[in-house]
Amino acid sequence: MKNIPLKKYRIVFWVSTVLFGAFILSSAIPNILQTEDWVNIFNLLGYPRYLLPFIGVAKLLGVVALLVPGFPRLKEWAYAGLFFDLTGAVYSGLAVGGFHPQMLTLLVPFALGAASYITHHKLNKAPITYT
Repeated sequence: MKNIPLKKYRIVFWVSTVLFGAFILSSAIPNILQTEDWVNIFNLLGYPRYLLPFIGVAKLLGVVALLVPGFPRLKEWAYAGLFFDLTGAVYSGLAVGGFHPQMLTLLVPFALGAASYITHHKLNKAPITYT
């Protein structure tokens, strides 16, 4: 693992994963509850309202999968699904309203998700030590 102690990878993994999960939950819960703001966003984007709770529950389950230890295959699917969700959000925003500087804030969850994903794999490849 090159010169970086395993403990630092664990810290980066958990900090990035919890922050990434918190970001995703900040939209998942209002999606599930079908808040007025999200209904308006979905109407603006041209999506049917019935997708709101579906996407919200999918995000919630994705975050749970990332935070629960074990289940490596499920985590892979969760990472993929959450990245598809973020990518779809960026694409939808660009397609409907064009680029706005506010969209650059979405680089934060992409970076957090990438850090979580990369360190998750580094930790899975690390030799098991008993100390």
